[in-house]
Amino acid sequence: MVTVAYEARFVKRIKKIKDEKLKERVKKQIEKIIEKPEVGKPMRFSRRGNREVYIPLFRLSYGYIKKEDKIVLLDLHHKNEQ
Repeated sequence: MVTVAYEARFVKRIKKIKDEKLKERVKKQIEKIIEKPEVGKPMRFSRRGNREVYIPLFRLSYGYIKKEDKIVLLDLHHKNEQ
């Protein structure tokens, strides 16, 4: 079974979200990631090893450690803040 960990930065940004629709979309994407961890787009260069999924206007960044079967949710950022 996949274990899920949260970075402090991710938790901080989720708490700041006031829009309930956006929170629901984030929750659905997290469920998709848990079901199929390699669903996100693999990143390159300095972010190698991380993946991202698109939530309109935002990107959810996470890492998947295959050996440990672990997902680490790293950050939720606006697409223009990369």
